[in-house]
Amino acid sequence: MAYKIKEMYYTLQGEGAHTGRPAVFCRFSGCNLWSGREEDRHKAICQFCDTDFWGMDGENGGKYTGPDLVQKAAELWGDTNLGKPYVVCTGGEPLLQLDENLIDIFHQNGFEVGVETNGTVEKPTGLDWVCVSPKAGTILEITTGHELKLVYPQPGAMPDQFEDLDFENFFIQPMDGPNVQENTRLAIDFCLKNPKWRLSIQTHKLLNIP
Repeated sequence: MAYKIKEMYYTLQGEGAHTGRPAVFCRFSGCNLWSGREEDRHKAICQFCDTDFWGMDGENGGKYTGPDLVQKAAELWGDTNLGKPYVVCTGGEPLLQLDENLIDIFHQNGFEVGVETNGTVEKPTGLDWVCVSPKAGTILEITTGHELKLVYPQPGAMPDQFEDLDFENFFIQPMDGPNVQENTRLAIDFCLKNPKWRLSIQTHKLLNIP
């Protein structure tokens, strides 16, 4: 199988439970909630997406076999003596492509494997970290995992719809865009009143790193 990759790079995880952790980010091309083309945004299920996952023209983007993809990730990580290699499979929607075969190859090469998903596609076995970010107007196929990270506020996707699901961590993340300051104020206020939820900030944007 050839995996279509938008971009792949070494950076720090910028949000959620692993904020600040070094990781290789592997962004898969394509999503089931939006084509990724601006002319289609008005009819997308998720209209606030701020990620470019269209095509394969980003840094280290292209079509890869499983072994070639893992080799590139290992090259980006560098010296394994510096810590346990960690890859974050993201998108778009990575679970349209990420499968048990690729997870196994990552594991064989010493990687922990995390995924950031909208939760509408069943997950393969073997993942070490599962982060689900629910979107309004969808049905979750993944209702258990390590981290639920809800972009807030989302009409039609309010926190009380998800807080009884089987996740280890619950995060509220202010929606980016022109109203980010107000959304951040609302998110802080919500977390103060609902201590089960913690605040997640996109620190990579504040620090201007990928």
